[in-house]
Amino acid sequence: MRSSALGSLLAFLLLLRLPSCRGDDVAASDSVNPCCYLPCQHWGVCVRYGESSYECDCTRTGYYGENCTVPEFWTRVRHFLKPKPNVVHYILTHFHWLWDIVNNTFLRDVLMRLVLTVRSNLIPSPPTYNSKYGYLNWESYYNLSYYTRLLPPVPEDCPTPLGVKGKAGLPDPELLVERLLKRRTFRPDPQGSNLMFAFFAQHFTHQFFKTFNRMGLGFTKALSHGVDAGHVYGDNLQRQLQLRLLKDGKLKYQLVNGEMYPPTVDEVPIRMNYPPWIPPQDKIAIGHEVFGLLPGLGMYATLWLREHNRVCDVLRAEHPTWDDEQLFQTARLIIIGETIKIVIEEYVQHLSGYMLQLKFDPTLLFNSHFQYGNRIALEFSHLYHWHPLMPDSFVIDGDELSYKQFLYNTSVLTHYGIEKIVASFSRQVAGQINGGHNIPAQVTNVAVRTIKEGRELRVQPYNEYRKRFNLKPYASFREFTDNEEIARELEEFYGDIDAVEFYPGLMLERARPGAIFGESIVEMGAPFSLKGLLGNPICSPEYWKPSTFGGQVGFDMVNSATLKKLVCLNVKTCPYVAFRIPHGEKSHRRDGSKARTDEL
Repeated sequence: MRSSALGSLLAFLLLLRLPSCRGDDVAASDSVNPCCYLPCQHWGVCVRYGESSYECDCTRTGYYGENCTVPEFWTRVRHFLKPKPNVVHYILTHFHWLWDIVNNTFLRDVLMRLVLTVRSNLIPSPPTYNSKYGYLNWESYYNLSYYTRLLPPVPEDCPTPLGVKGKAGLPDPELLVERLLKRRTFRPDPQGSNLMFAFFAQHFTHQFFKTFNRMGLGFTKALSHGVDAGHVYGDNLQRQLQLRLLKDGKLKYQLVNGEMYPPTVDEVPIRMNYPPWIPPQDKIAIGHEVFGLLPGLGMYATLWLREHNRVCDVLRAEHPTWDDEQLFQTARLIIIGETIKIVIEEYVQHLSGYMLQLKFDPTLLFNSHFQYGNRIALEFSHLYHWHPLMPDSFVIDGDELSYKQFLYNTSVLTHYGIEKIVASFSRQVAGQINGGHNIPAQVTNVAVRTIKEGRELRVQPYNEYRKRFNLKPYASFREFTDNEEIARELEEFYGDIDAVEFYPGLMLERARPGAIFGESIVEMGAPFSLKGLLGNPICSPEYWKPSTFGGQVGFDMVNSATLKKLVCLNVKTCPYVAFRIPHGEKSHRRDGSKARTDEL
């Protein structure tokens, strides 16, 4: 009886506390939009009535009460049984003996299914908001030109840019980046991520992160909103047809020293984003118009070009009666499948640090309530700005290249060849993403633009997204970061931990011990990623069968795909290739020198 009374009292106090949570710099006023206080907790929806009244819609949140703060019975039970994210992460990254047992028994499938369903259920499907509408409507649902939004924008008529918390004005973005995000000394990733990982992250994600600000803020050109290999084939039919050889299902190519590379824009006159002083014969034609920027992106573009044409040869031998169109379309589905397989079992596996061996097996979800389809969220795009991965310079075959020598220099591909580039990038360590002070000076302008875009689109505060992903909001700057200088600067800039912006919060949060990320990027990014990967049509019961991929041979190519196969089946010799620098070997550092892995 005593504990029940205490629980009721605590719930009552919560109800009293939440509506009055006003920022220190903002005086209470009846004229303030009450939804500016972001009063509705646990995914509740704030609906404004009149000038100063509101109601929280708590439907199917598992909570009730004025602000959706009182847990229902089964919600209490789940919270009691559910371990904290850091406890789960610790278990998943320790106890080798336990995971050796799990990974070799039926328990692997059981846990993988749990990971997929629990993570994916955090992402709404169908989509909810977009950058124009902070309420549900048909336009937000069907207009694929918008990024979706997980949380609605901060109301326009609020006392502060983040609602009611913090100061009346936000810090200058250039100053914020200069003092908190810009690299001072390169800090390597303690997980040993390398440049193969860094360029894969950029190459893979830009097929669905294609912000189209020429159309307006919050718009995207990637209308498929998922893994469609548009970075290989183009994002529209006209571009695709120009890139295709229109024979045997293959893509156009050029031969340099007997090896296949993407053609030049002289041969394939498509739009590519190069500076005007680059001559046409030095511009390569790729599915994604900006991938001439970095030879690391050109390396992956070359590998996927070769893989597509190799797959076409295999399919043609199996199906001599198939025409060009069927060969091309089936090869594209195989490339998409190979991509997802590599992403889940190697890329996500590496960045998670988990000892649970992740598994790409769509059949794990066939008996679950799972919606096939995906919309890319603006928040996911901002979360994936991982520019701290980039080094200060690039070391290839013993040569150190500055950014000036590297950017837009497609001759790097043909001069060194894919084998040497892969071998070098596999041994050069990437930077740690979280913790601040690690974005190279050459790309800090991207961080500035991201902060400005977040403000123009009125993205909710960082702590609100912590709560949306069932994470405890930070109570102070010193809980948020173990760097006293960063904590002090943040307090000066924002005044209140609840006023810290989404993107700066993601980048500045303290990293987990020995990890590339902090808690938030993993716990927020994984649901977006897994929902997008498993929500792909090829993972549905209607598609996931051998006939979709041209028979068992094509199906086997998807199910056996690895990063090593992608490289080694498409080059003359097989170099060391992985997303992690080799254990026990010396690693090329950003300054061209070498360091033992135990220094990392």
